[in-house]
Amino acid sequence: IPPGAPPAIPSRESPRVASWLIVVAMTKQLDHQALVDFTRRWFALWTEADPHARSRQVADLWAPAGAQVLVDPPQEVRDAATALAFPVPRLEVRGHDEIERRVTQAYAMFVEPGVHTFKAAGDAVLLAPALVGLGWDMVTVADGTVAGSGYDVIALDDNGRILLDHQHIAPS
Repeated sequence: IPPGAPPAIPSRESPRVASWLIVVAMTKQLDHQALVDFTRRWFALWTEADPHARSRQVADLWAPAGAQVLVDPPQEVRDAATALAFPVPRLEVRGHDEIERRVTQAYAMFVEPGVHTFKAAGDAVLLAPALVGLGWDMVTVADGTVAGSGYDVIALDDNGRILLDHQHIAPS
């Protein structure tokens, strides 16, 4: 880390290496390279096969009390809630352990079988200071056909870690 640079975000792997670029970017505003790096790290997390590496990536990307909210729950969930006269439930995971379980389940359902993977639909964009938009596609590995897509609106803390992610899944 260069002299006079802000402290790095602690990580399980190395206390001063993995997240230094994001800290610099947040103190100077997110620039294009920081958004490219964020995009790369985001998709590396959702497609990571190694559970230990995935755990480290969650800790590096997310604030300890960070949360992900699934804005558009699956139709089956909405139908079940409606049938019981409940409002559509808010699906949320909070904290590293819950986020890690969510990412692990998405990996097991969509990536691990080898049928699909997740890819960026362009680099992340800065919507406002510390607010990032990130489009994505779930593509078929065999031919690249888009099988699903979505858009995440992500609020970052002062260290560039995710505080809140509102995930919108496009209707199929």
